[in-house]
Amino acid sequence: MSKKIKAHSLTGRIDPRLMRAAFRAVKRNRGAAGVDRVSISMFEANLRENLDALMRDLKSGSYRPRPLRRVHIPKGPRSPKLRPLGIPVVRDRVAQEVVRRLLAPIFEPTFHATSFGFISGRNCHMAIQRVLELHDEGFRVVLDADIQGFFDNIPHRVIMRAVAAEVADGNILRLVESFLSAGVMEEGVFKPTTVGTPQGGVISPLLANIVLNHLDWQLDAAGYRFARYADDFVVVCQTPEEAQEARTLVERVLETELGLKLSPEKTQVTTYGKGYAFLGFQLASGSRRMRDKSVQKFKDKIRELTTRKHNLDSQVVARLNRVIRGTANYFGTEFSTNRWLFQKLDSWIRMRLRAMKFKRKSYNDNKRLRVGYFARKLGLLTLEEFCQISDGHGNTRRATPRRGQRRLGSPGERTSRR
Repeated sequence: MSKKIKAHSLTGRIDPRLMRAAFRAVKRNRGAAGVDRVSISMFEANLRENLDALMRDLKSGSYRPRPLRRVHIPKGPRSPKLRPLGIPVVRDRVAQEVVRRLLAPIFEPTFHATSFGFISGRNCHMAIQRVLELHDEGFRVVLDADIQGFFDNIPHRVIMRAVAAEVADGNILRLVESFLSAGVMEEGVFKPTTVGTPQGGVISPLLANIVLNHLDWQLDAAGYRFARYADDFVVVCQTPEEAQEARTLVERVLETELGLKLSPEKTQVTTYGKGYAFLGFQLASGSRRMRDKSVQKFKDKIRELTTRKHNLDSQVVARLNRVIRGTANYFGTEFSTNRWLFQKLDSWIRMRLRAMKFKRKSYNDNKRLRVGYFARKLGLLTLEEFCQISDGHGNTRRATPRRGQRRLGSPGERTSRR
C-alpha cells in the first residue's frame, strides 16, 4: 500500500498577490470591526504596509490572532433564543482567508458530490434540486437531521486531525489551531475557546465541510442518498425502516467519531408527502414554498423599513427593492411554487407603504395609491415579477413583465379601482 502524499510547503505560497486577493475577498464580504475597532476602510488606508506586516508574521510563524468579538443575534423571527457570532478583527479575517485559499484546493476535490455548501460552483438551489430529483425517483421517506450546536461543539482535535490528514505543513496547522483557540471577548471579559469553530469566522465553513466530509462518505458507503449544505442535511430513503437505520448510522458516526450528536427535538423521520423544511423552503409533494420562518423573517425586514412614523421616499423604496430582489432571487426559482404567496406579500408591502404615506391603514387609500403607481412612479419591484416559470423543455421565463404590473394586485386592490 503506497504512503499517502500530503500537501507540503504551503507557507511558501503566501505572497503579495495572495495577500491582496484575500483582502479583496474580505472587503467584498464587508462585516463589522472586531475587538480592535479597526474597520475595513481603516485597514485599507495603509493597505500595503498592513498586508506586508501580516505576510511576514504568517510566514515566520510569529502571527497571533486577536480574540473574537462576541455578539448574539436572534436564531429566528421573534425567537427568544440567540445565536452567538464571533467577529474577528479585519487583520485576522485576511489571515483566515489566506489560509482558506491555501486549503480549499486541497480539500474540495475530496468532498462528496452531494455536499453543496460553501464549495466553488455549488449552492443551495443545487442541494434542493438534488433532493427533488431523488423524490421523483421514488425516495419519498426523509430523515430530516439537525446536528446539535454544530459550530459551537466541534472538538478541536477532530478538526485538526481531519486537516492534518491532508496537510503536512506545520506552520499552516499551527495557524489553523490558533484561529480555533483565539478566544472571545464578551462584555469586556476574555473567554478561552476550547471547542467549536466560531460562526462568523472566514475559515469556519471550510472546516465544517472538512469534518462532515467523513459523515458524507460513511453514508455513501452504506448506500444512502442525501444532500448536505454545511451542517444542514437530509437523507432520503424508500421506507421508514431504512430511514431509521440511516439515523442510527448518523448518530454512531457523529458521536463515536466526530464528537457530535443529533438534536432529538429537531431530528425526525417524515415523508415528502407531509413535507419538511430544508434551506429555507418547505418541501412537499404538493408544494415547494417559503417556509413560515422565512416568510416571517422577510416580513420583519419589511416592517423595519416601513414604519409609519417615517416618510415614504425614494430611499425607502431603494432599500425595499434590495430586500425584495434578494428574497425573490432565492425563493423565485423554477422549482418553487411561491407565485401565489408572492402576490399576497406584494399586496401586503403596498398596504404598508400606503399606511406609511397616509399615516393610517385604510382600504379607501387603495384608490389614492393604485397598484400601477408603485411600479411606474416609485420604481418599486415586486416579488412576483422575479418568479421563474419553466416551459417543461429546460427554458424559463419571468412570470410577469415589468410593464404589466399595473394589472396585478390583491382582490381588494382590484375592487377598489372598479
